[in-house]
Amino acid sequence: MFPDKLHPMRQFSPDTPLAERLRPNDLEDYIGQEHVVGKEAALRRSIEQGKIPSMILWGPPGVGKTTLASIISKRLSRQFFTLSAISSGVKDIRDVFDRARMLPQAPVLFIDEIHRFSKSQQDSLLGAVEKGLVTLIGATTENPSFEVIAPLLSRCQVYVLEPLHEKDLELLLTKATATLEKLYDRKINIQESSALMRISGGDARKLLNAIELIIDVSSQDAPASDTIVVTNQTSLKVIQNNLARYDKSGEMHYDIISAFIKSIRGSDPNAAVYYLARMVESGEDPLFIARRMLILAAEDIGNANPNALLLANACFDALNKIGWPEGRIILSQTAVYLACSPKSNASYMAIESALQEVRNSGDLPVPLHLRNAPTKLMKDMGYGQSYQYAHGFDGNFVVQEFLPDALSGKQFFDPGNNPREHEMRQNMKQKWKEKYGY
Repeated sequence: MFPDKLHPMRQFSPDTPLAERLRPNDLEDYIGQEHVVGKEAALRRSIEQGKIPSMILWGPPGVGKTTLASIISKRLSRQFFTLSAISSGVKDIRDVFDRARMLPQAPVLFIDEIHRFSKSQQDSLLGAVEKGLVTLIGATTENPSFEVIAPLLSRCQVYVLEPLHEKDLELLLTKATATLEKLYDRKINIQESSALMRISGGDARKLLNAIELIIDVSSQDAPASDTIVVTNQTSLKVIQNNLARYDKSGEMHYDIISAFIKSIRGSDPNAAVYYLARMVESGEDPLFIARRMLILAAEDIGNANPNALLLANACFDALNKIGWPEGRIILSQTAVYLACSPKSNASYMAIESALQEVRNSGDLPVPLHLRNAPTKLMKDMGYGQSYQYAHGFDGNFVVQEFLPDALSGKQFFDPGNNPREHEMRQNMKQKWKEKYGY
C-alpha cells in the first residue's frame, strides 16, 4: 500500500503503460499547471524553500495531481506514503502515523480521491496534520468545499489544477512519440493531431492511452511498414473499435454518468437503472451518483413534482446512514422514481433568464417602497413608504410593484406543461391578471 524505501528507482516491464513511463520525476519535466508550479508560482517557491503546507490538489482526472505529489516528495527528500481512499481505512492511516513517528522528518502522506473518505476517516487525519507529524497531500476530482470536512480543509492549502492546454498536450505527444518509436522500432508520423486533442479533453492520461493504443493497433495492422502514419481518421477509427482497451483506467466515468442523467431526464427508468448498474459495478462513489440525482431533481423535474427533490435529498442522507452495498437499493429506487416523474425545467430556466437580465441591465435600483428603513434619514428619504403588507389583505395578496421600474412586467418564470405548474400558472394569472402574461 505504501513503499518501504524512500524513492525506489522505477523499472519498466514490457507491459508498463506509456503514461507510467512518461511520468516526470522533477518539476523541470512537469507539463502544465504553470499557475501552480511555474517559475513565479507560490507553490513552486515553497517547494524550492523546502517547506510546503499540507494541501488539497483539486482538478479533473489526468492533469498531474499524483505526479505533482510525488515530485514534491522527491524534491524535499521526504518519505512518501500513498493511500487510496477507495481501499484504505482508519487502520491504514494509523499505520502510516506509527511509521512517521520513527522518521527524522515529517513524511508526505498522499491520499488519492480523498473525497471518498468518510467524515470519521477524515477526522482521523486532523491531529497528525495539526502537529506536523505528516504533510498531507490530498487529491480530489470533487469540490473540496463540499467533500472535505471544514476542520481538515482549514488546515490545508487548496490548489486548483486545470485541464491541460493544447500546447501542453502537443508537447506531451512529442515526448510520447519519441518513446513509442524506441519501443516499436518504427518511425511515427503524426500528420494530424486534432482528433487526439478532442479525445483527450485536456487529460494527459487519456492522450497517452489513445496514442499508445493507436500505435499498437497500427503496428499490428501493418507489420512490414517502417513508418506508422497517424491521422484524425485513423485515430477515431482505432479508438472507436477498441474503446474497452482505451478505457482501461476507467475514463468512461463521465460518459456513463452523462448517459445516466440523460436517461432519467428522458423518462427511461430501464436505461437509468442499466447505467446505474454500470456505475455500481465499476465502484463509482455512491454519493457522487446521489449528488447528481439531487441536482437533476431540481433542474429537470422542479415543481412538476416537488417531492422529487425531497426524495433525492433523502437518498443522499440515507446513503450516509446505510452505507454499502445496501445503498444500491436506495439509489435504484430514487433513479426509477425520478425517471418516471413528470418533468419541468421551468425553475432552472427562470434563474438562468434572471441571471442573464442581471448581466445585461446591471444593478437596477430597488423600488423605494421595498427598501428597509432602519434609520430616520432613510424613512425621510421615502424608504419603505407605501409598502403594502400582503397578509393584511384578503387572500394574503395585494397588487404592488416588486421589480425595478425598468423591468416591470418582465416574466422570468414560465410554468411548464404539467398539472402542478398549470395550477401555478392559473394562480399567477388570477393574481396578476395580464401583468406578467400568464
